[in-house]
Amino acid sequence: MRVCLFDIDGTLVNAGGAGQAAMEKALARAFGVTRPTEGISTAGRTDRAIIEDLMAFHGLPCDEATWKRVREFYLEGLPVELARLDGLALPGVNELLAELSGRDDVVLGLLTGNLVEGARRKLGHFGLDGHFDRDGQLFGGFGDHDRDRDDVARRGREHVRQELDWWEPNEVWVIGDTPLDVQCARAIGVRVLAVATGMFSRDEIAVGEPDQLLGDLGDTDRVVSILVE
Repeated sequence: MRVCLFDIDGTLVNAGGAGQAAMEKALARAFGVTRPTEGISTAGRTDRAIIEDLMAFHGLPCDEATWKRVREFYLEGLPVELARLDGLALPGVNELLAELSGRDDVVLGLLTGNLVEGARRKLGHFGLDGHFDRDGQLFGGFGDHDRDRDDVARRGREHVRQELDWWEPNEVWVIGDTPLDVQCARAIGVRVLAVATGMFSRDEIAVGEPDQLLGDLGDTDRVVSILVE
C-alpha cells in the first residue's frame, strides 16, 4: 500500500490569491480593517499562522474567540473569492488523481496548511474533492490547530494511523511545492516528491534534498511510477 499526502495550493491548484483575499475581507468584515497588509508570508504556511499574523499586523487581539470569528467569516467568503479570481487546477493534476484514486493499492490524503473546511471548498471549486473523500471526510493533516507545518504533519501521521491502523514511513509520500513541504515530510520520516509549480524554483526547493523533484505533475506515468512502483 502507498499513502500519498498532497499539499493543495501551488501543488494541486493555483487559487489565484483567493485564500488571502478571503482572509483580508474577513478582517474587514469583523473589524473594519481597510489598511493594506504587507510582509505576511503565506507559501507553505498554515492558515492558522497566516490569519494570526494578519491579526497581529493590524493590532487585533489573537484570542480564541476572535480567531473563531475571523475563521467563520473567512470560510463564508472563500467560495466567493474562488469564483471571482482566475484560478485553475495545475498541469496533470486531474489525470494524476484519477489514475491514483482508481488504484486499490493507493490511499489519497492531504497534508496542507489549509483549514479542513477551506481545503474542502478549494478542492470542491476545482472538482477535485471526490478524489479525497473518505466516507464524507477529508483525510490527513490540516492547518486548523497548528502554526507549524511540522506539527500538521504529525497530526496527519496520527490520522493515518487511526484511520488505516497502519504506518509504514517508507510507503508514505508527501507531494508539495515548497521547502516547508519537504521539511514537514522529514519531520515524520516519510518520502517527499517536490514540484516547482508554486512560488519556489527548482533550485530553491532542491536545497532541502527532496527524494524526487519535478517541474510539474504533467507526466502522469512518470509520477505514478515514482509514487507507486
